[in-house]
Amino acid sequence: MDLSQFDYNLPEELIAQTPLKNREASKLLVLDKNTGICEHHHFYDLLSFLKQGDTLVLNNTKVIPARLFGIKDETGAKIELLLLKEKEDHIWEALVKPAKRVKVGTVIDFGEGLLTGRCMEELPEGRRMIQFEFKGIFHEILDQLGEMPLPPYIQEQLEEKDRYQTVYAEHKGSAAAPTAGLHFTKNMLENLQEAGIKIAYITLHVGLGTFRPVSVDNIDDHQMHSEFYQMNEESANILNESKKNKERIFAIGTTSARTLETITRDHHGEFKASSGWTDIFIYPGFNFQAIDGLLTNFHLPKSTLVMLVSALAGRERILHAYEEAIKNNYRFFSFGDAMLIC
Repeated sequence: MDLSQFDYNLPEELIAQTPLKNREASKLLVLDKNTGICEHHHFYDLLSFLKQGDTLVLNNTKVIPARLFGIKDETGAKIELLLLKEKEDHIWEALVKPAKRVKVGTVIDFGEGLLTGRCMEELPEGRRMIQFEFKGIFHEILDQLGEMPLPPYIQEQLEEKDRYQTVYAEHKGSAAAPTAGLHFTKNMLENLQEAGIKIAYITLHVGLGTFRPVSVDNIDDHQMHSEFYQMNEESANILNESKKNKERIFAIGTTSARTLETITRDHHGEFKASSGWTDIFIYPGFNFQAIDGLLTNFHLPKSTLVMLVSALAGRERILHAYEEAIKNNYRFFSFGDAMLIC
């Protein structure tokens, strides 16, 4: 399929720059994946579209302050790093700006010696393998020196760092938030469970795929970057029971969807406690084995995420739903409104 088939025109003023004060107050577009019919609601209406026995799968990754600003030892040049994933103890794959200034052996100083990084390997697309040296606990130093890695389309400062975390964030390691989950409050999750909705957690640490645009005209040629995932036995049991009872499984966010589809493919259609790396690329023609529905935000034109939702509901239905959202002044992208595909 051609990349241009996943393009749409978005007025710049609809790109949400700040989160709403009330997480549950976002708009909610409900799309029937079989008919293409759209309904307009609010996120606090979500329970109206769920039924007892449904399972919601939430990604409990926690965003780290992964953006670092340092000084190149030899020249004093300013270097920016975005930490993507830890490959070994204190050796990270990072996106570097400007990458041309960082060669193998380059040493970068952060926080006047509090943290130093040495380039161990040059990778394509401005990525480098960086080995860090420090005294103390790495994540405490990162909390002190790093900044939240907000997407480039967000120009305003984030007043409260916690608003780029889900209320159930637990496992540190993500370079971006699983943004569909930002709409939930602890109170709402409790109310859902009281109504008989089951909750299962998985972990997928969001990496370069979130920041990297598709650069090929034929999407079959696009290669996803790998991201680390994990599912525990408790969640696997909940999901297998749901499948056995023919109850609906909703992925909360594209990261959850990709994790679940990876696991079922690796384990012959079953959910199993496991961990590993996934580079699964979901686009139209994909046969979903794990999920029945998806809660997600509105995604960038020509992005792999638009392709994923198009695989679930159909490209024309998704683009029509996006047109409806634009007509109704929905807020788009990370801090924007939500869509339920069911």
